[in-house]
Formats: sequence, C-alpha cells, structure tokens
Amino acid sequence: MGIFRNVAAATAILVMSGLVAASASASVVITGTRVVYQEKDPEVTVRVTNDGKSPALVQTWIDAGNPHALPDENAVPFTILPPLFRLDPNKGQSLRLMYTHEPLAKDKESLYWLNVLEVPPRATGKDADPNVLRLALRTRIKLFFRPTGLAGDPRDAPGAVKWAFVEHDGRYVLRATNPTAYHVTFTVVSVKAGGVERTNDKGGMVDPQASTEFDMGNLGAKPSGPLVVNFKSIDDFGAGVEGSWREKTN
Repeated sequence: MGIFRNVAAATAILVMSGLVAASASASVVITGTRVVYQEKDPEVTVRVTNDGKSPALVQTWIDAGNPHALPDENAVPFTILPPLFRLDPNKGQSLRLMYTHEPLAKDKESLYWLNVLEVPPRATGKDADPNVLRLALRTRIKLFFRPTGLAGDPRDAPGAVKWAFVEHDGRYVLRATNPTAYHVTFTVVSVKAGGVERTNDKGGMVDPQASTEFDMGNLGAKPSGPLVVNFKSIDDFGAGVEGSWREKTN
C-alpha cells in the first residue's frame, strides 16, 4: 500500500461530489451517490465500473470525515474489500463493506465517507508524452451507518426539521434544527417571511440532533411574519424530494 500512499499524497486529486472538473473526468464511476449501511446487514455491496477506454488502478478506503487523511490514517469500524485492484475498460467490480462491530451511537446515524481513487495508467511507447499531467481522480460519497431500532422513518426526517432566523455576525441566517435520528441533506432551501423571499441553492447537511445555518443573503433585519420554507432533500436512493415547512402561529 506504500506506493498508493505516495500517490494519494503527491498526485493532484480532485474530490468530486456528483460534479466533475471541466478539465478532467473520472472513468471509474460508483453506482449511487450514497451508501446506507443497516446495522443488521452482515455486509453491503457497492458497484464500481470503468466507463473509460483504458485500464485503471483503483484504491478504496473509508474515512471518518477528514478528506485529507491518507488511507492508512483512518481508524474506522469498517473493512472494505478489495482495497486495491485493476479495473479494465467496460468492466465492473463489487466492493464489499463490512462493519467490524466497534461501538457506535445507538440513538442516531453515524456518518463516514467512501473513497474511490482512480489512477490512470502511464502511457508508454509512441503515446508517451512527458508534458502530460496525469491526474488521480477521487470520488468521495457519504456512508451512513443506521443502527437497528431508530425512532421514526428517514423519509419523514426532512419535514421534521425546524427552521428559524437567527442573528450571526451582525446579520440573519436561517437555522435548521434536526430533532430526528437521521442525517438530512438539502440541495435547495427557499424561504418566505414578511415579504422577504430568498433562496439558497448551495444546500447543506443537518446532522441528527444538531443544527446547521444556511446563508440567505445579506439580511440585516429579521423578517417578520410566519416562516414558510420550501426545500429539496435527498433520499436514501439519491433522489431529490420536494417538501415544505410552515411555522406554526398561535
């Protein structure tokens, strides 16, 4: 694994979350945009395919939230097989993720990240060009560990999030508070209150039993009137689901 530790540290790496840089594109593709690992499952399988025209070396690992940590620097309660393999063009490989049963929170999901690093082959012979920069491309997607017996339904979690304007550094932002046991990822958040209409299309994730603040523009005063929030969230299968929340008034 030492050679790949050096590759990961020294090669230009593009971290992609569903987007690919204009100057480079990944040939090795993960099926799906997130993984949900149910505690009761002995293992979870994730499929990767090589849609390119050349073979690729692929390294896989799981991290606990630090995107800069090298593969052998992550202490996580999972094993992934195979950790290193060659993937030929138009071929696929199943990755096996196995929970190693270290204690994790029982009352909420835990978040980890699955990494797939693609290293393109070095051109040889007449195709070799010393002026060509080879990029190792990394795809990094969320891995949710879901304990057995969590309260509620993950499909209902986005609608259970509560919203309020709060002051932050002299202006007002929209705070989302998640009382559920599930992570909720929003891709778009729109708010209406007291004649104010604002949209945040950068999105963000709200951890279980925690809060996240969304920038709704330069709001110097707190909007009056009841809040109405429309949003698009991401479900377990990576699909966008529209929803809304309305502040209750007495």
